[in-house]
Amino acid sequence: MINKIFSPIIIFSFLLMGCKENTAYKEQLKDPVLFQSAMKKLSDVIVYDIFSPPVASRVYMYPSVASYAIMQKAYPNKYNELEGQLKDFSAIPEPTDENINLHLASFHAFTVVGKALIFSEQKITDFQIETYQNLQKAGLPDKVLEVSKEYGNKVAKHILNWSKGDLYDQTRTYSKYTIQEEDRFWKPTPPDYMDGIEPHWDKIRTLVLKSADQFPPIPPLEFDLTKGSEFQKQLMEVYEKGQGIDAESKEIASFWDCNPYVSHHRGHAMFATKKITPGGHWIGITAIATREANSTFDETINAYTNVSIALFDAFISCWNEKWRSLVVRPETLINQYIDEQWVPLLQTPPFPEYTSGHSVISRAAAVCLTNIFGDNFNFLDTTELEFGLPNREFKSFIHASEEAAISRLYGGIHYMMAIDEGVKQGEKVGDYIINNLHTSKIK
Repeated sequence: MINKIFSPIIIFSFLLMGCKENTAYKEQLKDPVLFQSAMKKLSDVIVYDIFSPPVASRVYMYPSVASYAIMQKAYPNKYNELEGQLKDFSAIPEPTDENINLHLASFHAFTVVGKALIFSEQKITDFQIETYQNLQKAGLPDKVLEVSKEYGNKVAKHILNWSKGDLYDQTRTYSKYTIQEEDRFWKPTPPDYMDGIEPHWDKIRTLVLKSADQFPPIPPLEFDLTKGSEFQKQLMEVYEKGQGIDAESKEIASFWDCNPYVSHHRGHAMFATKKITPGGHWIGITAIATREANSTFDETINAYTNVSIALFDAFISCWNEKWRSLVVRPETLINQYIDEQWVPLLQTPPFPEYTSGHSVISRAAAVCLTNIFGDNFNFLDTTELEFGLPNREFKSFIHASEEAAISRLYGGIHYMMAIDEGVKQGEKVGDYIINNLHTSKIK
């Protein structure tokens, strides 16, 4: 009799357990790892596709803004809209379906915009498919996935339409730099003597800065190879540092090389190694900072967005000066007038010397990160580990930016004037951005 009474109860209990909703996906959508993985995938594709440093900053920025714009809709009391803060930016469409998961839509918009800006689209598509399949296994309802993707697509379209006004497409058709014969002007450098990269990048629309030339550095030193002149002293400093460089300086130079394409020549054979860009390194540092600070999903997106905007505007500011002053690289003068066999530790990148891009963009990014995470944020920089370089520890973001700057002297590719003035330029860019871009309502 007891068995007859309890059997239906037991069966009913099992039925309830079988019908219990799988809601694991909800926690996965709140986990910042979801967005971190999307940013890492984008970084990997940027390396694979070999984007130049300025162009890479654009590829990081637009997807980040897309994700932030949607994320802000989920936390309107915590974050400000970007309309009125970024040049020509208009409000995104409002979410209208109650089934939309804004975290998922934010992720989707990021990947859609990112895919539109790179070459290897299938890599992002495969990543999307894998991510959505895993979420569905964790219980994500088809309806939620469908409407969240639809909303993400709407916002992605809005962001991509906005991006068309930045003159990127138009500058693809502008003329190349014409080499000028005087010694003081930049010329292509060994081993590949590549054309100058992005000579018209100063035409790209800034986001927060009023213009590309808002923060011009002081003019570079007067070109003068007379022994004892300030310019000649700085040229000799580069040469002599390269002649007797110590192990620590070599390690620092290599760690911050961040050259997306380094060619190697062995007789008639040539091969290349790919690395993360300078901006990509600071995106990596942002990833480390958000993990160390236990940032939430929304806080992670906020940090990436601020840093990517700073990098984007900093590259425009720096490139404006590079292609205005056209300062010759140390390697060119050393080979011509001092030692024709001399080779810098790092491969000289194909654009003018003044100011140092590493100095400008690193300081701007460091100022923004300091504004978010504080002054004394000690961290272990593991960004270059996957490229075969050891980790380095820093006591602050500013400390890291200072090492990034001086690394260019150790690498034999910059005079000290470009490093010192580049840091000042980057500081001004960073300060202006944190004082004029207000994403967070809570300090």
